[in-house]
Amino acid sequence: MKGIAAKTANLNRNATYTHGCYDNLVFKKMKALLGGRVKCMITGSAPIDLEVLNFLKVNFCVPVLEGYGLTETSGGTSITNVNDPVAGHVGGPLEMCKFRLRDVPEMNYKHTNKPYPEGELQIKGANVTAGYYKRPEENAKAFDE
Repeated sequence: MKGIAAKTANLNRNATYTHGCYDNLVFKKMKALLGGRVKCMITGSAPIDLEVLNFLKVNFCVPVLEGYGLTETSGGTSITNVNDPVAGHVGGPLEMCKFRLRDVPEMNYKHTNKPYPEGELQIKGANVTAGYYKRPEENAKAFDE
């Protein structure tokens, strides 16, 4: 469809989710499926396929943010910025979290690797569980080493 192609081109070029002509002719029906007042959508759990992500942005005319979290962090730890035009990542840490990469030499994962640092992601913050049942000290010490 021409509308999807035009809006996808705009999305890739300048991160805009709307198109004056196609939104009124075609995509207002898609927005209406969600009630017509949605301003933003958030996805989490597993990484979303880039094509699916862009399809949602184009069809519902809103930014779709990607988040990352774990059971051990009581939910979210990072989320993309609504103004970030680059898709396919989960953004930076939320205010209550600190992130760091710990080297894993046996896998050649080092925070000094170029162009992309690698390592075990460690998270510290008020939202992180104090530890596991009958092993509370393991989680607390790992970040401070």
